[in-house]
Amino acid sequence: MVQRSDADEQVGLATNKKQFKFTIAPYSMLALTLIGIADAVYVAHGRYTGQVLWCPIVEGCNAVVNSPYSQVFGVPLSYFGFIYYLYMFALAARLAFDPFSRGLRFRSVLYAGMGAVSSIYFIYLQLSFIREVCSYCLISAATSLLLFMAAVWHFYTTRNPAAQPVRP
Repeated sequence: MVQRSDADEQVGLATNKKQFKFTIAPYSMLALTLIGIADAVYVAHGRYTGQVLWCPIVEGCNAVVNSPYSQVFGVPLSYFGFIYYLYMFALAARLAFDPFSRGLRFRSVLYAGMGAVSSIYFIYLQLSFIREVCSYCLISAATSLLLFMAAVWHFYTTRNPAAQPVRP
């Protein structure tokens, strides 16, 4: 019978905490992308069917969605948002399985950063030119900013390859 010492248990707990630290960011990114997908699908569905959007927080949703700034080359921005969040979901899922992949880590920061900058620009357009604010756009902007923060957090917590948890 093999007995484990307190030191062995402390090392095991430290390894589990370290592994939890490394894996929480991709799973939080997955949750955030699901929020973004739901947001983009609702706005895209309303735009596609022509239904009036229910605006729970701010009353400018329909003015923003029907403005000329809500399309790029005739395609509604909510479609681009759906594709963005779907791509980020796939990237976060791969990152959950391979958290130390240099390419995945870099792409998650890059694309989440592009999404955050785009969201900030769209909020600027709403405030400056449309003069209405869409609550779903605010939800998407907050989701994009949180995705970027989670991606940067994951990038920094996994930058040291020597800190990789030992797999049994």
